Parts: sequence; structure tokens; C-alpha cells
Amino acid sequence: QVQLVESGGGLVQAGGSLRLSCAASGRTWGSYAMGWFRQAPGKEREFVAAISRSGGRKSYADSVKGRFTISKDNAKNTGYLQMNSLKPEDTAIYYCAAQWRSSDVIPSVTDFSSWGQGTQLTVSS
Repeated sequence: QVQLVESGGGLVQAGGSLRLSCAASGRTWGSYAMGWFRQAPGKEREFVAAISRSGGRKSYADSVKGRFTISKDNAKNTGYLQMNSLKPEDTAIYYCAAQWRSSDVIPSVTDFSSWGQGTQLTVSS
């Protein structure tokens, strides 16, 4: 398993942009698919976006499609979530997750086994 550390959260006004980063330990980041999830106060954790090990396949929740972009830099052992046109309903703790895969596919949301500690995003209206 890899260890994951998120960063880049903060307070931003509605309509603004922010980029979250997910730093991974180890030398096999290129063999891991990555996902971003979020949990708002009083709500269950929900899927935001996922990317395959090479970055060639991506998936987004309908609520963020067209506004958020997931990416992965295997040379830097880092993943990203670029968030544009932010809305107050995007306020949540954002978690990075990873899962080893032998092929370039996106795991199901229940298959992610490595998780970061989360970073808070607050979008003010």
C-alpha cells in the first residue's frame, strides 16, 4: 500500500478555483489508480473523481463534471484535483485514495484501500 497526504485545501469564494494535491509514498505510484472523495458535514462520503494508473481513463461524479479535473503525475508521485467554478455545496473534507491495479482500469469506489487524512475545502457564498 501507499501512504497518501493531501494538501491545498482552504477557504475560497464561490466561483473561484483551487487545486488539491495528493502526495504518495513509495516507488510504484505508476501502478496505482487514484480517486478523490469528499464528505460534507452530516453526510456520507461520496465519490468525486477517479483516474486510472496511467491517467488514460477518468471518471467524474455528475455534480462536478465539467468543473473538476483529476490528473496524475507518476514521475512526481503526485495526484491532483483541479477545481473550478466552485460552489458552496462543494464544501467538504476531500480525501485522496489509491488502489493498486495490474491494468489501466478505474477501480470501483469500494475497492480503494489506501486513504489520506483529508483536507478541508470551504466555499463561501
